[in-house]
Amino acid sequence: MSRKTRYDYFKAFEKQAELAEKEADLLIETIDTFTTAEAVMDSIPPAHEVEHQGDEINHETYMAIAVDFITPIERDDILNLSQYLDDIIDDIEDVIQLFYMMDIHLMYDNTREMACIIKKSCESLRIAMTEFKNFKKSKLFKSSIVDVNSYEEDADELYTKLIRELHTVDKDNPMRVLVWSRIFNKMEICTDACEHVADTMSMVLLKNS
Repeated sequence: MSRKTRYDYFKAFEKQAELAEKEADLLIETIDTFTTAEAVMDSIPPAHEVEHQGDEINHETYMAIAVDFITPIERDDILNLSQYLDDIIDDIEDVIQLFYMMDIHLMYDNTREMACIIKKSCESLRIAMTEFKNFKKSKLFKSSIVDVNSYEEDADELYTKLIRELHTVDKDNPMRVLVWSRIFNKMEICTDACEHVADTMSMVLLKNS
């Protein structure tokens, strides 16, 4: 009888990180091709498909850990990493949906800049995940984690600037302030979600050093 192939948690994390980066690409594409809120509907099905693929991997990881006697890292860390990666994908999809649901009529200045920070953060996570199996020795793993934290700080700084601008320059347009405050808040949450993954990976490194 052939031996059952063990579930590869590291490969699952890598696939989730790839999907997060793909979702970030869709966000940038949506911004670059924006014409009307209704036109954003074209971006929602592919974004939801990526989100669905992420859910499937998250579910597979939960099912595997339920029956595996031995895991490569602590169970809680596996569950947290899988869920946090799934959160990134969900949060980016939410941004795309907000463009439609809140019926935006223009792309606010620096929206693309914020989206690009999200993309860079996802890209750094993907690179870190390719090195995760060798996290004890990989310099690239460690530097990529640092990059994610740096991008989160960049996003915080830009978020502060944009919210300040909304409440000063656009203070006479309360609907714009309301809509874009919510959108930028969700975009900032995307980088926070990336940082949660990076921080969890750092804790894994510390636990196993």
